[in-house]
Amino acid sequence: MEYIIDSYAWIEYFLGSFKGEVLKKLFLDPKNKFFTLECCLAEINGWAIKNNNDFSNLLLIIKANSEILNLKEIDWILAGEERAKQRQNQKDFGLIDSVILVKQKEFDYKIITGDKHFKDLKKIIFLK
Repeated sequence: MEYIIDSYAWIEYFLGSFKGEVLKKLFLDPKNKFFTLECCLAEINGWAIKNNNDFSNLLLIIKANSEILNLKEIDWILAGEERAKQRQNQKDFGLIDSVILVKQKEFDYKIITGDKHFKDLKKIIFLK
């Protein structure tokens, strides 16, 4: 199985929370493959700064457990369209969340997250 790991899921994993245990268990299966979007690195770094965590150590963990997906110009353009679509139902749907959905559709991966914006969408492993 192939998964995109959202910032939310990474942060729960780093916290060692009950929600983060889902990701930890998925890492144990060598058949699973994980991806992190490069824009999520900015969100995780912001969290690390706010919480006095060393982002360089977190980045090593991210890279050891997932492949970083670089974004292209078209991804951002499509994300603008996706955000407009999602905002018909969720007025505060964000651009980073929209990019994640664009990449999910491109590769047909599942998304691992606990972000409320993804709760009712398809192919989501929702952390509760």
